[in-house]
Amino acid sequence: MTSATYTVSGMTCGHCVGSVKSEVGKIAGVTAVDVDLATGKVTVTGHAPIDEALVRDAVEEAGYELTSA
Repeated sequence: MTSATYTVSGMTCGHCVGSVKSEVGKIAGVTAVDVDLATGKVTVTGHAPIDEALVRDAVEEAGYELTSA
């Protein structure tokens, strides 16, 4: 198992958290997504490293911006 933590901007509520978790969770190989609304940190866990571009695309599909990896 590997994990990576990213910072996402624009999340303001529980619905935002749910949207990000849902979209990132659809990425092949992702086994868990943990979102901390207060800090904007999103931790993605998978069986193998997940391509940052895929995470960025999923976050943008949810309506938010990946600001750092």
